[in-house]
Amino acid sequence: MIDRETLGRMLETSARLLRENADVLSDIDARFGDGDHGITITKIAKLVQERAATWGDVSIKDFLDEVGMGVMAVRGGSAGPLYGTMIGGLGVQLGEDENELSADAAKRMFAGCLSEMRDITTAQVGDKTMMDALIPAVDAALACDAAADDAAAVFAAAAAAADVGAAASEGFASKFGRARSYGDQTIGTPDAGAVSTALFLRGLAQGIAC
Repeated sequence: MIDRETLGRMLETSARLLRENADVLSDIDARFGDGDHGITITKIAKLVQERAATWGDVSIKDFLDEVGMGVMAVRGGSAGPLYGTMIGGLGVQLGEDENELSADAAKRMFAGCLSEMRDITTAQVGDKTMMDALIPAVDAALACDAAADDAAAVFAAAAAAADVGAAASEGFASKFGRARSYGDQTIGTPDAGAVSTALFLRGLAQGIAC
């Protein structure tokens, strides 16, 4: 089971990984975009770290919603609204009284997250967006055959699939954002959003064992 303290540590680990890789993310983004993805991700990561460190008495569901709303307001293109929706979406299928996360709760977190994302984007796997990492991660999480109390296995499965999905985005042509004007020229470069999403999910998985 994952308690509030562990979830806070998971989010802090995600934020640290994102900040450590900010230059890499901006370098990827600079090839066919604005080159500011790492800058915006750093702002998002700082906010997540601050909120995780000052978590009050609110439920996990409400906490994730509050963090998501805060991230949505981060300026810097589409990353703020997308990440805000992704993070806030992790809590939409949780109950107000769920202060420990079972494997089933972890699966509901991923299902809710993807449902919320599909309300704001039509991107699918192969479109070279963050969904190239998120959709496989959710699929893997939902398919994970974990013991009832082994939420960690669900997060680990999601993180592994997200890494594979982000790497696969290198073989796709961009169909969204500024990069889509470059078409097939973008093949050979991974999507910055997919890479940052994989980093975020990897951090959640790694934070459980810290």
